[in-house]
Amino acid sequence: LKVNKDKSAVGHVTKRKFLGFTFFQSRKEIDIRIHPKSIKRFKDKIRKITSRSWGISMEERIKKLNQTTVGWINYFSIAKAKSVISEIDGWIRARLRMCIWKQWKKPKTKTKNLLSLKASKEKAYEWGNTRKGYWRTAHSPILLRTLSNDRLKRAGYPNFYDYYLQVTV
Repeated sequence: LKVNKDKSAVGHVTKRKFLGFTFFQSRKEIDIRIHPKSIKRFKDKIRKITSRSWGISMEERIKKLNQTTVGWINYFSIAKAKSVISEIDGWIRARLRMCIWKQWKKPKTKTKNLLSLKASKEKAYEWGNTRKGYWRTAHSPILLRTLSNDRLKRAGYPNFYDYYLQVTV
């Protein structure tokens, strides 16, 4: 057996990483959580899939996103990570809103699409002509209301926090 000196070490159980997991002390027992490096690598994958400059259809993007996220959640489902999964799920939804906003391109198209999603005329015109960046607009009240979680779910992006809760039960 060859031992990798970089990966192998002796240390306290709460200070080591093992297969993407780390351990922590809760009350009188040791529990499993997702290591921060694993979360960072996952977010990097999601950033690549939801890159604004990658010109793929939204259906293809959501398909790749679902494959990546379901696999990651299935692997890490043994960890105690409700708050982490909830936070990542919200972050991914914001990334999707940002991609949709970028695909609309022109202010006229943005205004027209906001109107078709039942936004008021004033707000649709205001946000359709905004000079704010894509990421900032993805968190705006108008996109949170018009491109709601329910609407994203109907477009094919499920709520992964709910999926995580089903898998862990």
